[in-house]
Amino acid sequence: MTREDQRPERFTELEGDAWGGLLGVHGRLMRLIERDLVERCGISHPEFEILLRLSWADGQRARIQDLAADSVLTRSGTSRALERLERLGLIRRATAPEDRRGNYAILLPAGGERLETALDGHVPLVRAAFLGRFTPEELEAMAGFWQRADAGLPAKGPQA
Repeated sequence: MTREDQRPERFTELEGDAWGGLLGVHGRLMRLIERDLVERCGISHPEFEILLRLSWADGQRARIQDLAADSVLTRSGTSRALERLERLGLIRRATAPEDRRGNYAILLPAGGERLETALDGHVPLVRAAFLGRFTPEELEAMAGFWQRADAGLPAKGPQA
């Protein structure tokens, strides 16, 4: 066996361009969004995501473990974000009445108002920095790419 045969597998040039492009654009967009949300609304991007998910949930409440499973944050990171949102008066936590073991995060009116303020700038920012650079046909194809990529990943579940 030659030394070349023992080398770890590498991306092709096309794969490297695609993967590197995703990583680079994602990183720059996340920094842009984070800076905007902190400056305009006093909340981080993960905190915005929690408020958004709570606004979508039935009764504007969700089990904390479900929020953590769907977040980019770990369970402890989600817990810290919830603590901060609670200190800001944007959410409250409550024991789950159905089993008394779990806890819910509940969106408060002030949290809904902060979310609306955040969305007023977030949507135009994302459109200007990303979505607006593509045709409707390209966005449709992109949405299909993300669905196909997501289907190939492990199921969402509790994180460390």
